[in-house]
Formats: sequence, C-alpha cells, structure tokens
Amino acid sequence: MTDLSTYLSGNRYPGRGILYARVRSGDHVIAYFLTGRSPASRERTLHIAGDDLVVAPSNASDHDPLRHYTAAENAGDWLVVGNGEQVTQVADRVRAGAPAQLALGDLEYEPDPPIHTSRITALVSRDGGREGVLGAARRSRAGGREAADVMTLTVRDLVPGDAVLLTTYESDGDSVATAAPYVECAVAAEHADGLLDEIWVALNPKLRISAAVLDPAEGPTGALLRAD
Repeated sequence: MTDLSTYLSGNRYPGRGILYARVRSGDHVIAYFLTGRSPASRERTLHIAGDDLVVAPSNASDHDPLRHYTAAENAGDWLVVGNGEQVTQVADRVRAGAPAQLALGDLEYEPDPPIHTSRITALVSRDGGREGVLGAARRSRAGGREAADVMTLTVRDLVPGDAVLLTTYESDGDSVATAAPYVECAVAAEHADGLLDEIWVALNPKLRISAAVLDPAEGPTGALLRAD
C-alpha cells in the first residue's frame, strides 16, 4: 500500500482533497485540503464560520460558487465534507432522511471546461467515524462521454494506519488529469495534529493553500487548521 506522503509528494497538483483515515492511535478522522495554481484559486481561506468549515475569499472579491463554499457541516448522524456547494445539498438530503449512499447518487462534476473538476464528497459517521461513505462525480477519462461517472464507496473497519484519499486532479507537474476515483494509502501519524503535519509537508509548497483535520464526532467547530 502506498503511503500518503509518497503519493501526495508525487502528485504535484492534487487540486482539492479529502482523506478519511484512522490514525495510529486508533482515532478516525477526516481531512480536507486546498491547493491552487491561479491567483483567484490561491486567494482563499479555510476557516470556521459558525458551525461550519467554509472556503471563502481572502480579499474583497465576489462570491464564486466554484471556489467559495461550505466545505464541512454536520447533518444528523453524519459529518459531510466536500469541495463545493454539493456539501450543503448532500447535508440537506441526509437531514431529510436520505441514506448516505443515495444522498451522493446524482451529483455532477463542476461546469468548468476544459478541466471539468470532479465533485468529491465524504460522509463520515459521527459515532467516532467508524463508517465513511465517499463519492466522486467525475468526467470520464475515456473520451467524449459528457455524462458524469458517479462513484460511491462505503468504507468500514479501517485499521490504525489505513486511509482512503479522494483528490480532484493527478499531475506530474506538466499535465493535469482527472484523478482516479480513490486511492488507498497508509498514514504514519499517531494523532490528528500529526496527520495535519503529514499532509501539509507532503503538499507542493508552491501550490498549497490550506488544510484541516476534523474529528467526526466534534465536527467543524473543532477543526485543526493549517495555512501558509
């Protein structure tokens, strides 16, 4: 199994990412991170606003729904984390009684041609995070098919050191492609703060913007944050 640091160090531009992990101490956590290349993408902050974790402009720019959104919010028995406005949509569905898997079922990738950024979302149970339901709405890498490929993955019983990672992009530094639906990897961190360090050090320092690690039971208000 690939270790997280190796994978992120080799992916020079992962875009945005979600990591569902069980650190070595046995605690389940969920992490979210931002990287960006353009000035508009880099002029963002990840911070706690009320009961939510939000991505907001760091200057006086107008709201852009593809760049500014709620990244994590509680929805009953689940914590919802993701890279766009679908987070609130999914959370509303869960609060209305939809099962986690169905709440992710008909999402679309972002309307941002030519790159067609995937919408990645995770629901983690608030009973200590013992179950994660991960989703990715992606444009096919096979050719001209425009309909979104929607993947949902239910993960249970991670052992200490296990993790599942979703990213929007894969890049060797020159070209950027839609990322694989998910990557299984190993984490070295003993605790949540160490995992935040592990992610941060592995991200390209020229592109990283911010990262957060959350305890599913506590939710966004207890998020650990890191930014340049």
